[in-house]
Amino acid sequence: MLDSKVKFDLNARTPSEEEEDLFQPPAPLLAGAHVAGLPSYRDMYRDSINDPNKFWKTVAAQLYFESDSDKGLEWNFDIRKGDIFCRFMDGARTNIAYNCLERNIAKGYGSRVAYLWEGNEPSDSYKITYQELLDKVVAFSAVLQSKGVRKGDVVAIYLPMVVELPVAMLACVRIGAVHSVVFAGFSSDSLASRIKQANCKVLVTADGFFRGNKFIALKNLSDHAVEILREEGHSLNSMIVLEHLNRVKHSNSDFPPIKMDPQLDCFWEEEVKKCTGMESKVEWVEAEDPSFILYTSGSTGTPKGILHTTAGYMTYAYFSTRMTFDVHADEDIYWCTADCGWITGHSYLVYGPLMNGVTSVMFEGVPTYPTVSRMWEICEKYKVTKFYTAPTAIRALMAFGNDKVTCHDRSSLKVLGTVGEPINPSAWKWLHKVVGGGRCAVVDTYWQTETGGLMITSYPAATPMKPGSATMPCFGVEPVIVDAEGRKLEGPCEGNLCFGRAWPGMMRTVYGDHKRFEKTYFSPFPGYYFTGDGARRDEDAYYWVTGRVDDLMNVSGHLLSTAEIESALVSHHGVVEAAVVAAPHDIKGHFPYAFVTMVNGRKLDKQTIADLKGVVREKIGAIAVPDVIQEAPGLPKTRSGKVTRRILRKIAEGVAVRSRNCTRCMLDQKRRLFADYWFFVPELFFKSSVVKRETLIGMIGLCGGHVISKPWEAQGKPGHNLIVYGTDPTDMEDSAIRFELTTNFTVVLADWVIDSICGYRVKPLLDSYRITKKPECLEISRLIDCI
Repeated sequence: MLDSKVKFDLNARTPSEEEEDLFQPPAPLLAGAHVAGLPSYRDMYRDSINDPNKFWKTVAAQLYFESDSDKGLEWNFDIRKGDIFCRFMDGARTNIAYNCLERNIAKGYGSRVAYLWEGNEPSDSYKITYQELLDKVVAFSAVLQSKGVRKGDVVAIYLPMVVELPVAMLACVRIGAVHSVVFAGFSSDSLASRIKQANCKVLVTADGFFRGNKFIALKNLSDHAVEILREEGHSLNSMIVLEHLNRVKHSNSDFPPIKMDPQLDCFWEEEVKKCTGMESKVEWVEAEDPSFILYTSGSTGTPKGILHTTAGYMTYAYFSTRMTFDVHADEDIYWCTADCGWITGHSYLVYGPLMNGVTSVMFEGVPTYPTVSRMWEICEKYKVTKFYTAPTAIRALMAFGNDKVTCHDRSSLKVLGTVGEPINPSAWKWLHKVVGGGRCAVVDTYWQTETGGLMITSYPAATPMKPGSATMPCFGVEPVIVDAEGRKLEGPCEGNLCFGRAWPGMMRTVYGDHKRFEKTYFSPFPGYYFTGDGARRDEDAYYWVTGRVDDLMNVSGHLLSTAEIESALVSHHGVVEAAVVAAPHDIKGHFPYAFVTMVNGRKLDKQTIADLKGVVREKIGAIAVPDVIQEAPGLPKTRSGKVTRRILRKIAEGVAVRSRNCTRCMLDQKRRLFADYWFFVPELFFKSSVVKRETLIGMIGLCGGHVISKPWEAQGKPGHNLIVYGTDPTDMEDSAIRFELTTNFTVVLADWVIDSICGYRVKPLLDSYRITKKPECLEISRLIDCI
């Protein structure tokens, strides 16, 4: 049965062509499209919501199951009714690797190219067919089994973007093992913590690789991780090392030799030769058996092991790839630029495309090496038809000008996709007009590691596109927007983005911590899966993702934990306390901005900043290194002691607090106090129980203000002077701190400063409040009574 929210989606008006910033689906895509036109989308969506079991069982029937199940999609999202769970086709048996390879080969696709591999250097490239890929997977499956890997065991994979990466993934799932891919840009500490948390038996890595001109000594990083694990009492059965450097070209040969531990290490190719002739059969696994663990940032700082199972993930990855990119295996060359260390690489470079039998491009390098036209050179070289990348890459390439794009033939392109973060309208239009020549569909996809596949997107031949909007829900997905109290909002609105029902590809748990799974995703708003993102829905039922609402940040399309970065910073002996927030960035979307309180007498000089960045790089990885580290004499906190991040974000953003009535307050000609713009409020007394002298001084110092503690006097030019009086609360007879203004000066004070100091949000009582004499005191309790 449809609820009112779903009815709203289905009955929303069709936007007209005359509307500004509305782009219709390209007419040439309609012929043969899997979803042809908006009415077709609405009909399919209605079916997926009205009868999800029939809908998803029909999709699953396109894949191979060794044994079927009469069960469909089962779930509970309400923590008040019992344990949270989701199951799909429980009791059925299948195998993802078989569906990627043998199933397609049986259809006659054995000689079809599976991957067109493009190396870091343009001269490095090769192709591999579906049959050749199967041969490599079978061979490496035997290697893993020779190392003692059995069904249910976890294998860590720490590889660059080479074909052996999907080979290792497929080899694991072929024998029923669970893979845990760790992004090759992460540090030894991050690798070690993920190996230990997942209790991995084997580590698969490489000697090293180049990204642009930068050499990554992957084996040395892996060795360091092994040392950390040994110190913590965890041991591996084996480390399998791929020799990658000797088969590619590179301008810089100055890299350290690798060291091999004969008790632990072995080379990939040598092990394959040893296992030649060894039988490695497909392991038919249960529908709800795990297929992989992928770690993502957690708001507490400890990465969460997102666990995906088999039948549901397989069905959802297959179908979402087919429909969203309108994949036609006989004619498409598909390129997803994502690294397999992230969920996008799992679902839309490995499993989704392979199950659809399509040819994919796999790229080892970076978009700007050796030229800023590298992406478009590759599109031209392979005649790419479907191109899927991140807004960060688009914004970076925009800066080099249109001619770097238009000098290459892009006439093969039909669909352009974006992933990882909301794309701003100007970047969307550039992608559509310059890269796509105004004739391609742009699909802006919203989803998460936890969802396994796309959740909100447009369909190339069906959905009118609005730049910056993720558009409409995918089949079987029910977006819900709720307010802070969990009340479901109808029609156009803005609030917390949730999902009201299960879908086959969703995560099943946090590995080893189901309580954390329930607390993180289902406790905030019982009855709903909470994404951690905010969103708004417009009058046409289009969804616009507005960003994170928790202590996570999206940097270049990758989710990072502020708590994890803070933990790294405070591990430095000179740092007492740290807070990290997201600040806007023209290319990356956001970047980490850190505030640190140093130990007494220590200065935050250039060397210390470099040391702190080095600590974060070592403990997490280069992607998490703060762009800016600022000294904070004291961090703003609530009465309960929690850091008020909203204030820090305002400072990091460099955006003043604004209202319709504002004035500029200058302490002197060189320094500003708190911000350029301020809310009007009358003069106040603040209760001493929530104010500390250090808090106020620290806040003024944070915002670039100048404090003269005499006691707490900061005085500027006549006519523009703000005098802050106060003493230590223990010495204060009336237990208050006075903000007093002299001469003809409008009283102004930022609401976020008040929040930090006394824990109250004070709204302006007057549009302006002009003081002509020393004001009377007004206690905070009386003020609140007046509001």
